[in-house]
Amino acid sequence: MSTITEFIQQVLNIDAVYSEIIVSLIIFAVVAFAGWVSYIFISRYVSKFVKKTSTDVDDKIIAAIKTIIIILIAILGIEYALSPLSFLQPYQDTLTGVFSVLQIMLGAFAVTKVAGILADCYTEKNAVIAGQNSQHFVFILKKIIQIVVFVFAILIVLYVNKVDLTGALVGLGVGGIAIAFALQETLSDFFSAFSIFFDHPFEIGDFVVIGEYSGTVTNIGIKSTRLQLLQGEELVISNRELTKSSLRNFRKLEKRRVTFTLRVTYDTPLVKLKKIPKIITDVINNVEIAEFSRVNFTEYGDFSLKFLVIYYVKSSDWGEYLDTQEQINFAIKEAFEREGIEMAFPTSTVYVKK
Repeated sequence: MSTITEFIQQVLNIDAVYSEIIVSLIIFAVVAFAGWVSYIFISRYVSKFVKKTSTDVDDKIIAAIKTIIIILIAILGIEYALSPLSFLQPYQDTLTGVFSVLQIMLGAFAVTKVAGILADCYTEKNAVIAGQNSQHFVFILKKIIQIVVFVFAILIVLYVNKVDLTGALVGLGVGGIAIAFALQETLSDFFSAFSIFFDHPFEIGDFVVIGEYSGTVTNIGIKSTRLQLLQGEELVISNRELTKSSLRNFRKLEKRRVTFTLRVTYDTPLVKLKKIPKIITDVINNVEIAEFSRVNFTEYGDFSLKFLVIYYVKSSDWGEYLDTQEQINFAIKEAFEREGIEMAFPTSTVYVKK
């Protein structure tokens, strides 16, 4: 750099200060030109390329970081442009520290912007999980990301400027442990809420069974989740308990397997016993949302002959299952009465020999 300054000074026959200023302006112009070329390249080529993709996430990211890149190039241009000026040499360490701080914080800002865009896009695709609380989840998540990123950025700034970080790290460690112990249960519920939000084992509107409770999810909060139970009351359960418990979610139930046993009397003739599988098969096949599986004469019971019946209801709705079972029960009863087949009473018959 000093060679270029001396060359300009000799060619133009000017003072060293003026030649340094000219070199400084040249450097700034070169960096500015590079920034302008980068901006054109991103606007004309990169932006057009990402618009062809199936999602708009990359479009939002490019739009967000495009301005940040230009600002970063401008900061680098000013930093390199000031380096030839000899009258600023006494302040060189200070200027280097200022520019390093600006660059690190600008990088941290870019990270938070991209993270925020990704979080928003994820929420748009999964808004049904937590309903109206989705925006609260994302807002808190973005704030947490911002705090973490900028804390690390400040630590990097201190490290770059050769500040002893031992005390700061110890303070952060001790403070973090103290906070974790004081808010152990609250933090557990809090992070469990994010586990539910991202893993989505259930969503608002799902019918779930948790232990002895069964009901519809009505709200997923930061600390707890609410269920409308079948009995009518509302159950408020902590997110920590939800993530630790086994949960059955009936939303993903595409078809319901139904098994039941029919019992007929021992005095039913063999001819009629052999008709029963065909009768039940026809009954189930005549029901639109029922899918027949099998029926078998399985057991000589203590007081009845037992037939095992298995079929599927092609619906996850509990009400439709009940309606289907009722329709099948009526049809079987009607067919048995028509054939003269008697169902066994749920009682025992005692024969007394005289």
